[in-house]
Amino acid sequence: MNISGMVHVNINCSDYDQSRSFYEMLGFEAVWSVPTTNTAAVAAAVGMPPYRVKGALLALKSAKPPLVIDLLEWQEPNDAAPPYGHLYHLGISRLALRTTDIDADYAFLKAQGVDILSPPATVAIDADHGSRFFCFQDPDGTFLELVETY
Repeated sequence: MNISGMVHVNINCSDYDQSRSFYEMLGFEAVWSVPTTNTAAVAAAVGMPPYRVKGALLALKSAKPPLVIDLLEWQEPNDAAPPYGHLYHLGISRLALRTTDIDADYAFLKAQGVDILSPPATVAIDADHGSRFFCFQDPDGTFLELVETY
């Protein structure tokens, strides 16, 4: 294998404009608009029939190397089922993002009315190392996590 890094994480949404505003609030910015349709070869590569989609690649402005999400509203085909109701299902369950001030970010998200699971919790590795984190959800219920290490 010759894997050298991560390119992006795909997050599907029910309302691209609403979700884009949410992720922009977190510090992401659109860097490339996804074509509404694409070739039959591209559709086949993602296991779909020809499709219509609204979306963009969004990059976290402060991340080095860049952290990119592929935010997509599938218009055709479309599946409005919620992503999942809990964090113990199979497969990818949440996207964890690093922060430098978890208390300020928690207060900000709470003031914005974001669905937060709990106040920050602490995970100690030893007496001098560990992290604080909390989980929250985007407008469609996709779980995200903020983590501050110490």
